[in-house]
Amino acid sequence: MSVIVFLLAIGQPSVPATAKAPPLKITAAELHKPGYYPDRIILNLTETPERSLAVTWRTSTLVTTPQVQFAMARENSTFAKSTKTAFAKSTPLKSDLGEALYHSARMEGLNPGMVYAYRVGDGTHWSEWFQARTATEVKDKGNRAPVRILYLGDAQNDIWAHWSRVIRQAILSGTSPDLILHAGDLINKAQNDAEWGDWHRAAGWINASVPSVATPGNHEYPLGLPVGGKSITNLAQHWRPQFNLPENGPKGLEETCYFLDYQGVRLISLNSNERLAEQAKWLEGVLANNPCKWTIVTFHHPVWSGAKTRDSQAVRQAWRKILETNRVDLVLTGHDHTYARGVSPEASGMEAGPYTDHGTVYVIAVSGPKMYEPSKLPWMRTSLKDTQTYQLVEVGEHSIRFRAITPDGQYVDSFDIERRDDGTNRVVEKGQGGQPAPKPATDSGKGSKIGQLGVERGDKQNVGSPSESLAGQVPTSLMAALAMISLGGILAGVSYWKK
Repeated sequence: MSVIVFLLAIGQPSVPATAKAPPLKITAAELHKPGYYPDRIILNLTETPERSLAVTWRTSTLVTTPQVQFAMARENSTFAKSTKTAFAKSTPLKSDLGEALYHSARMEGLNPGMVYAYRVGDGTHWSEWFQARTATEVKDKGNRAPVRILYLGDAQNDIWAHWSRVIRQAILSGTSPDLILHAGDLINKAQNDAEWGDWHRAAGWINASVPSVATPGNHEYPLGLPVGGKSITNLAQHWRPQFNLPENGPKGLEETCYFLDYQGVRLISLNSNERLAEQAKWLEGVLANNPCKWTIVTFHHPVWSGAKTRDSQAVRQAWRKILETNRVDLVLTGHDHTYARGVSPEASGMEAGPYTDHGTVYVIAVSGPKMYEPSKLPWMRTSLKDTQTYQLVEVGEHSIRFRAITPDGQYVDSFDIERRDDGTNRVVEKGQGGQPAPKPATDSGKGSKIGQLGVERGDKQNVGSPSESLAGQVPTSLMAALAMISLGGILAGVSYWKK
């Protein structure tokens, strides 16, 4: 009779596991290497957003037939059987990580206010299908659809780690923007391909689904030009190949200084890094011949700064009078790595004049994690310290509704701009600094949605140790077997014959 005896060495030192090599670190060049399949896909607005959409993407240099297929979206996939094709223009780019091709194409002949599906590729290697809506057509000033703009200040630093949650939460929170506006300093180092790659992958499918407009900041210039610098040749080499923005600004400033009209809103981008006087003359013409009821201007360096030590005097001297004389409604900027909002003091200079409730509204915002210390200045109605935000700007028929929101769901600034009968504006305060956003009844804490999962914040589940939870519920022999497996005990087997 054969008897097998198993001895379990309870409490004895466990046999050490075989040492494992640390995970292989993937280099930036490997992580951001282009291939046959498109990446860094981004949708941009054109000068005619009712009738066209622009798209760019990246591939390896081996792709020779870049193209976009598009069709009006349907309730099922049959749209893919009746697509149109537009071939792309390719631009080679040699970055610090290697060579790639950037492809730009326009989808033309679209109908206003309609949803279109599109994909990009080379005829064999395709992206997934994306969807985007064209702008509605404005037949007169009194007949226009509302516009929802997602406004983002500097992303710049730790983009993949810390900016990604901001732009993603902005979409998940239900903003449903018609377009995204980036106010400069999208990245930190202008020629760093890994940073541009992180910016694109942080937003991912959002970039391919919601059209963007962008204005360059000083960090889009590798030499860090002072405000009012001379040369456009220093603009990041990635900027124009990877974006497909309007080219209706001054010669040499294409895709950095431009304008477009979107459902009754004139959107203007200025390049606050250089040639300010030249742009001032151009801006006067664009504002003088403006058929739109509302006007929003974006550039990077603020007219009124967030701190005394960061005063962009050259910008204020070049553009402030033009903006206010022409009754620009809203100026959206970045650069100062803080949040601030207000109107110009009645008198000139940073220290003069009381706050007023009318006139052009100036905003500074930051969406990335880099923060500077703000100052309390007379132009400010609201300022915030160490606060990442995204902003929802809703332009209606008679007012602009503005909400600044943190990634954890707090409304930290809220105001409306109302149009008076005499054509002037009035700023109506709706709440500042620290006002919580409305929460569902199931929320268990500030900005928390964990209550919706049925686990209150701070609760602990008393599950005990593996042996405690199993003790008394299974036979001792099975407990011993489980212990050998889960605790790594030493098993000794002795077999002998007894006759």
